[in-house]
Amino acid sequence: MTDTPKRPFAVVLNPHAGGGLARRAWPELSAELDRRGLTHTLVQADSAAAALEQLDALPPEYAVMTLGGEGTVAGVLPALIGQDRPAGRPLAMIPLGTGNDFAGMTGLRPRAFTEALDRLAFAPRQVDALRVRILTGEQAGREAALLNGLGMGFDSQVTANMTRVPARLSGLARYAWAAVVTVRELRLTEVEITVDGERLYQGPSALAAVMNGQRFGGGFQISPLSDARDGLLNVLTSTQVSRGQLVGLMLRVLRGRHLGHPAVRHAQGEWVHVRWAAPQPLHLDGDLSGTVSELEVVVLPGAVTLLNA
Repeated sequence: MTDTPKRPFAVVLNPHAGGGLARRAWPELSAELDRRGLTHTLVQADSAAAALEQLDALPPEYAVMTLGGEGTVAGVLPALIGQDRPAGRPLAMIPLGTGNDFAGMTGLRPRAFTEALDRLAFAPRQVDALRVRILTGEQAGREAALLNGLGMGFDSQVTANMTRVPARLSGLARYAWAAVVTVRELRLTEVEITVDGERLYQGPSALAAVMNGQRFGGGFQISPLSDARDGLLNVLTSTQVSRGQLVGLMLRVLRGRHLGHPAVRHAQGEWVHVRWAAPQPLHLDGDLSGTVSELEVVVLPGAVTLLNA
């Protein structure tokens, strides 16, 4: 551990994160930052582009502190990895979104402001990121940076069905409810997945995930072997499964015990190519991004400096 650096912070607040929880929690976090003598300026924006524009106007010594979930971090990743910018800014995460899966992997707990800020005394860590490029369709040529991962097929349809979840449910319970609904609507589609130039799988599949982190959906251990500091991405897909088999697999995924199952294919590598026979719903770090049939993902080793891992 080191002395807490007195660097200034740009606190990026997603007013919609956690159903508005981030906006309501800001006065508490601001007071704690003041108590610790940490200079900070608030960046509150309704879009990633607007947040990046405000960050670009700040001096280079400002680090980024996100108050929200995976989507909030993903939105400002270009400023963290230096994408189209002269240098990347370091990141401190204050998880307050719906899933908080990457932050949860590091041990950060939602709304635990004191703990998250205490961790600023830790030595900074370099963690990997992912870059995805969509190859076909209306979004062809679009690129995005990710910290946690992406999902296509079943996983993304679950994300879409989250809008139907009863308001009384939260966290993992929300994902589980949406997953049950999605199983009833299961459709398998032909997919071909290549990792570092070698075919991993070709055939009917319910889902494909490319992960830097270990979790999705607020706690499902989809990629238990992921290490965000190893310079590798992890790819997972199902083979042909029935509705009943998929439910069984999801129960295994919850505990991270699905690797090695005959209906699961898994590999690690530096890049992956995914091509579906028909467009599939896609989520990027938990945010829905339309339907896509073909994309490529590469790992960006040590691209992000994390201050409170």
